Amino acid sequence: MDNFIIDTAETVYTPAEDSYMLAENLLIENDQSVLEIGTGSGIVAMYASKLTKKVTATDINFDALELAKKNFKLNNIENIELLFGNLFEPVKDRKFDVILFNTPYLPTENDEVLDDNLNYAFDGGLDGRKVIDLFLNEVKNYLNDGGIVQLIQSSLCDNDKTLDILDKQGFVAEIAVSEHFFFEDVVLINGYL
Repeated sequence: MDNFIIDTAETVYTPAEDSYMLAENLLIENDQSVLEIGTGSGIVAMYASKLTKKVTATDINFDALELAKKNFKLNNIENIELLFGNLFEPVKDRKFDVILFNTPYLPTENDEVLDDNLNYAFDGGLDGRKVIDLFLNEVKNYLNDGGIVQLIQSSLCDNDKTLDILDKQGFVAEIAVSEHFFFEDVVLINGYL
């Protein structure tokens, strides 16, 4: 895969195993429209940008957008559109062929919440599903027929529930990749519409 130059920032999620799990298993064909939710440093969008003509990337963390813009410039990438906002708000009337999301999947108690923008990257609420469920409830509305959703989450936040929700919405869903870390399995779930 490409060796990108990646700058980091204290208030933005630093690419880790989960980022690369998604980046290295993208199901994108040339000319497909791609949306990445929660781009962070921009690493996944950068991998995606090599596979298709245009990528749209969003983040709720303004620091992340500034960092991603810097990383795109460092790597001479010009085919990524950056938008600020939560989940699908910035792309209200649009549809895509592929939607990507490395979700904030960590179960987070109230006393574990960080008081800065980095919190957006991992805070999944008490059961780890606070953002995942909001995303899953809307994702179908933003996919073209035959579209694909690829998301990263953890066994700590109930992989079967995600597969079940996707199934009920008409997706054919599977755990495509799974890696075991200390106390959890981090998985890539693919849903085919």
